[in-house]
Amino acid sequence: MSHHTGSSCIDPNSGFCSKTNTFHSLRPKAPLPPETTPLSITHFIFSQLQASPPPPPSTPALIDPATRRCILYPDFTRRVQTLAASLQSQLNLSNGHTAFVLSPNSLHLPILFFSLFSLGVTVSPSNPASTNPEISRQIHLSKPVVAFATSATAHKVPSSLRYGTVLLDSAEFESMMTCPGPTPELPRARVNQSDTAAILYSSGTTGMVKGVALTHRNWISMLAAAFAVRASSPPAVWLCTVPFFHVYGFGVCMRVLAFGETLASISGRFDLRSTLSAVEEFRITHAAWAPPVVVALVKLGSELGGYDLSSLQVIASGGAPLAKSVIDKLKKRLPNVQLAQGFGLTETTGRVFGTVGPNETRVEGAVGKLMSNFEAKIVDPDTGIALPPPTPGELWVRGPFLMKGYIGDEAATASTMDSQGWFKTGDLCYIDEQGYLFFVDRIKELIKYKGYQVAPAELEHLLLSHPDIVDAAVVPYPDEEAGQVPMAFVVRRVGSVVDESQIKDFIAKQVAPYKKIRRVTFINEVPKSAQGKVMRKELIKLALSKL
Repeated sequence: MSHHTGSSCIDPNSGFCSKTNTFHSLRPKAPLPPETTPLSITHFIFSQLQASPPPPPSTPALIDPATRRCILYPDFTRRVQTLAASLQSQLNLSNGHTAFVLSPNSLHLPILFFSLFSLGVTVSPSNPASTNPEISRQIHLSKPVVAFATSATAHKVPSSLRYGTVLLDSAEFESMMTCPGPTPELPRARVNQSDTAAILYSSGTTGMVKGVALTHRNWISMLAAAFAVRASSPPAVWLCTVPFFHVYGFGVCMRVLAFGETLASISGRFDLRSTLSAVEEFRITHAAWAPPVVVALVKLGSELGGYDLSSLQVIASGGAPLAKSVIDKLKKRLPNVQLAQGFGLTETTGRVFGTVGPNETRVEGAVGKLMSNFEAKIVDPDTGIALPPPTPGELWVRGPFLMKGYIGDEAATASTMDSQGWFKTGDLCYIDEQGYLFFVDRIKELIKYKGYQVAPAELEHLLLSHPDIVDAAVVPYPDEEAGQVPMAFVVRRVGSVVDESQIKDFIAKQVAPYKKIRRVTFINEVPKSAQGKVMRKELIKLALSKL
């Protein structure tokens, strides 16, 4: 254990303080505006854009690779200001209102979000693929007065909203963003940093979907932490295939525009080839992708050679952990590209741990180091005692990025936040002696075999390293004697005849006896969410139906 001079007990390598058993961020401190200063995210971002040499007027703010349409920075700020004035004068929107947004990624969404923030209107984006019952649950939580949708999604929005539904792909909306004559100033609405800026819907690993309330202060803190680690390099050109209704995509959208960089976003159904063509055509330097995209990229094999990906410097991946076998293949395919993994939740306004720069991205399997202004603890889930590195336990975090709470659900908020302001993530992780975070599994998904804990993710990573296995997921299967045993759902490579006993043997040679896979079922596809998370509940149902 190394000590700083004086009374500090913080290890300069890991950030671990032996007196409090807390990890501290070793990154530069991110200065924040005084909490009581009225400030919207939009005003914060616009003041940053004017201060740090502003982007040259010829810099595209937004690009739609499908239509090749691009909006330059001067036009972007003009549209935000004009739309904000239109929303205020034509729709009467004001501080305290909520707007429900049901649309795939498009050039319009960042302009809409920034305009609504500047008025103090809460933005609540939802997955355009949501079903009617899901949407009515979300609307019940967020209580919007208006909706913004596309002609393809508008029929899902109830007609009872006070100010109705505005179509984003209509001439009417276009005219709200563009006006003849001088550009109106941003309306001077009084927005407190403690006001709710966004309500995002968390996938709800337990029970019903929850509405997570994130404040202007939360987003300003997230952006300030990104500014604190920003490298001085030519402005990046980002390609985001992650949906803006997800905290990861929403955060990328705000960060890229706050930095004065270029944001290209892909809308609609994901298509790998058109994504790679976009990288080539628009000389993309940074890609924000969910793990399924990285997996698809690795599977392309020699066909990758058909695309010029030489501009690509960084692939940012978040939403779910990547298997080691996938990371290894990616490094072989694209040796000059950094893979930056991050760890965050909707409740923490996105990333809490992140890999920054080439050195951090070289650490295998790590999802980065603690971001500025954050603290973390690794807590024994049974005793509640905070643990030193590198012991695994539940990750708890604290800092200015933490949500205000779950909308209309004080009980759920109270069960995840303690009185000292710590948020319990429900994730089993460990932090090593260098301060890197390693994700093990969701605590609720651990399989309890005769009192031992088995992490499905560990077994899945091993299964994916088998040449005949394309995809796999592991769930608990009830067992009278052991309580639960690990059961694998496996997708075989086309033409492969690998059988259950071969797979069981393959795993048994690599793990302790209690971790052995006891049952195998072959399926055509592992069910996954849009963010690439395995839908274990569905697999558990499938497993139980076989009982």
